[in-house]
Amino acid sequence: MTDLQETPAVPPMDPGGDERIGFHAAGSLLVLLGWGVGVFLNLVLHWTAPAAGRRIGPYVLFPALGPYAMALLLFGAVTGLLGIAILWIARSSPKGPLVLPGFAY
Repeated sequence: MTDLQETPAVPPMDPGGDERIGFHAAGSLLVLLGWGVGVFLNLVLHWTAPAAGRRIGPYVLFPALGPYAMALLLFGAVTGLLGIAILWIARSSPKGPLVLPGFAY
């Protein structure tokens, strides 16, 4: 017979883990979205557009980069650099246990 008062409802969790996983995920996502979409896809779509323009949904893309495309290019480059900085922080920080808010250390 088991005394239910002395057994936890949830088995104890392993305190191991690595908090750098979030840094790696965030940095990689920023690099992918910033340089992949904001820079690479933007430039490829404008480069392959015909002189009359290419319609993509409600937008028309021309070969020349307008102010919106230049702003997206700059924003994508900065976002990619921020992702690289976060990845650098993840690689230079020491490995530690993954502690969720509300859990004791």
